[in-house]
Amino acid sequence: MTRAAIWLLTAGVLLFAGVLVSQGLTAVFATLAVAGWGLPLVALIHLLPLALDAASARVMFDKTKVRSTLRDAILARWVGESANSFLPAGPIGGPVVMSRYFAQRGMSMKDAAAGVTVSTTLQALAQMVFALMGVAMLGAHATNQASEHAIRTPLLVAGGVVMFCLTGFYLAQRNGLFGKLVRMLRRFAGKRDLAKLISQADAIDHAVQDAYGRRGRAAASFFLSLAGWIIGTVEVYVILQLLQFPVSWGDALMLESLGQAIRAAGFAIPGSLGIQEGGFLLLAPLVGMRPETALALSLAKRAREVILGVPGLLYLHFSERGWRRRLAV
Repeated sequence: MTRAAIWLLTAGVLLFAGVLVSQGLTAVFATLAVAGWGLPLVALIHLLPLALDAASARVMFDKTKVRSTLRDAILARWVGESANSFLPAGPIGGPVVMSRYFAQRGMSMKDAAAGVTVSTTLQALAQMVFALMGVAMLGAHATNQASEHAIRTPLLVAGGVVMFCLTGFYLAQRNGLFGKLVRMLRRFAGKRDLAKLISQADAIDHAVQDAYGRRGRAAASFFLSLAGWIIGTVEVYVILQLLQFPVSWGDALMLESLGQAIRAAGFAIPGSLGIQEGGFLLLAPLVGMRPETALALSLAKRAREVILGVPGLLYLHFSERGWRRRLAV
């Protein structure tokens, strides 16, 4: 773990703890306890958007060159999401794990990396569209004008950060991202010969261009991702029902879309610790939600990450061990 990652993780933990303490731990956990054994149900609900995200990645692979089952795609998405939730590798951790998983199952690394990179970009674009849906509902669902104005500036900042990063990531891909990154590494490689690595990076860049050229598949990947974001609203709806704070579907969609946008803006902090919690606190007045309920909602989503993420990391660990064992034979 790099020093920067340690500092960011420390900052996230402190922010997370500070937000919870500021609202009273007893009240927050007492509210969360109301959900009880309903929390595993939330994890089951999440499997549907996870499968849609997996399909959005799989559809980007050229079937004439690549053999990939939906099962492999779901498992790849599962371990990638687990890595994003728990490993201090920032937003690149999940895509890297997914690409490696596909490559270990017979796919060429260039095809795996290209398909995952493009589908990840399209998923982020779908998230922006999803966030705009929440913004469109903001005025209609705000309980008062003051709460609407209080949330608008942070949302604009979060949206601006995400859009800036997404645009930069897309333009970098279109201009040979992987080749340029490896060529930058030559400055620190000393006398090592990186010719083979540069050739592989250039191959990935060409595969990325080919993937964007398959516009029908790119459109399908985008709409599958958007469907996954929208269906993810069920998670918030069910959690709040379990917390005995029933909301309409529109309120749930607004909370999920804007909450995810705020979380995405805090991508530099592992798991967006504290950012997600602060986001739900900010959004709570829009639907008349008490602070402890807002934090219980966030913790319920964290519980779902643990329920699915810890087994995902264990599966990834044993999968890696099995792959290395097969290589050694």
